[in-house]
Amino acid sequence: MSSVQKIQDFQEVLKSRRSVRYYDSSVKISREEMTQMLEEASLAPSSVNLQPWRFVVIESPEAKAKLLPLAKFNTNQVETSSAVLAVFGDLNFPDYAEEIFSDAVKLGYMSQEVKDQRLASYLPLLNSLPVEKRRDSVLIDAGLISMQFMLVARAHGYDTNPIGGYNKEQIAEAFGLDPERHVPVMLISIGKADKAGHPSNRLSVARTTEWR
Repeated sequence: MSSVQKIQDFQEVLKSRRSVRYYDSSVKISREEMTQMLEEASLAPSSVNLQPWRFVVIESPEAKAKLLPLAKFNTNQVETSSAVLAVFGDLNFPDYAEEIFSDAVKLGYMSQEVKDQRLASYLPLLNSLPVEKRRDSVLIDAGLISMQFMLVARAHGYDTNPIGGYNKEQIAEAFGLDPERHVPVMLISIGKADKAGHPSNRLSVARTTEWR
């Protein structure tokens, strides 16, 4: 377990999260703690609970060297972070319905009858969705877990930076994923800040919200 102090107060987690671009490269995150953070982030919601997010944890020097030319404008984050999480959406997410729903039955979250009804109802619809609709769905779900991961990381005492500026055409294949199946969503650098991220202002709710 990491020696980094965890943050328990949710308001502090929300208000202390910053986009950090320079990390203390001496700080390492164990595979056990990274797994724990991903498990906690995976409590995020997803359409029909099919959890279409897939991850590559880029932490070794060799993997970071492979990522660097694909993330040219974000070299500081890649080089100094403890790891970079590559987030993808899996267009074949309906393939996991049987496994997910069967586990829900075993855990007592649904009956076998409900499982059978849902599979009979959902699968024909999901399997008939055009690629564009599947892509829209996985981008939403993967976006939800990405934000949740950044909050979880902050609660564990780490800092993050969501990165959209990278070569999305080559990232999947570079790390052994099928580019026809895995939609790149974002990179998230994670580590302990060496230079604090700066605060930023937000538009007021009055500017962004209409009440009807």
